[in-house]
Amino acid sequence: MCRHLAFLGPPEPLGELLVRPPHGLYRQAWAPRHQQHGTVNADGFGVGWYADGDPVPARYRRSGPMWADASFADLARVVRSGAMLAAVRDATVAGADGEAAAAPFASGPWLFSHNGAVTGWPRSLAELARELPPEELLRLEARCDAALVWALVLHRLRTGDEGPQALADTVLDIAAAAPGSRLNLLLTDGETIVATAWGDTLWYRAEPDRRTVVASEPYDDDPHWHEVPDRTLLAASRTDVLLTPLKDLDEARVPLAPLAPLKETLA
Repeated sequence: MCRHLAFLGPPEPLGELLVRPPHGLYRQAWAPRHQQHGTVNADGFGVGWYADGDPVPARYRRSGPMWADASFADLARVVRSGAMLAAVRDATVAGADGEAAAAPFASGPWLFSHNGAVTGWPRSLAELARELPPEELLRLEARCDAALVWALVLHRLRTGDEGPQALADTVLDIAAAAPGSRLNLLLTDGETIVATAWGDTLWYRAEPDRRTVVASEPYDDDPHWHEVPDRTLLAASRTDVLLTPLKDLDEARVPLAPLAPLKETLA
């Protein structure tokens, strides 16, 4: 259900990350290699990116498949950015929300994507939804599970949690309320990337030139891609990557330590 990718590094055209690679997100829209649920991601797509000096990202979203949008191909060829999040969508449940249901979702400096599905939706998350202030529920962009997952994450961010804590606690709470859910979440503020592997594939690639990519699957066959184990939280910057088993966090339920480097990443 969906494929997504986030990038931090020296500015480069969006197309160099999404369209040009032999197995980029553009191709993953119809021919993913590692997707465990669903086969075609044609229910919408989106990309969000950051411009120098502006902490609030721009977004381009559509309700149709990425390969059918000639305007996006032109945009991706010329728009350059040093931070980006993009996704192609396979809808959990067919609906009429169109591009409003396509990731990335956004608020302030944040971009967010959900690759997966919530079991028993929407009844299974009714109790968690009641914990949100009414005004936040009224601001939901779409009537899909990903939009509510984003609202739960965003509420934690607004009440003071850092990105890793917000994602970890949201995944653990949803997994308890809706066992069997697939909860691969991806979050960036243009300076860091936070992601979870929970029920589907996740990979990362970190390079010495301050370039980090986190994706549902590799966009090429470079041997520097590393697969993230299932039930794991990833937190990354342009130079550091930290992997933390979510099982350990669930047992402890203690605040996460600040991001520290996974030294072997840049070796």
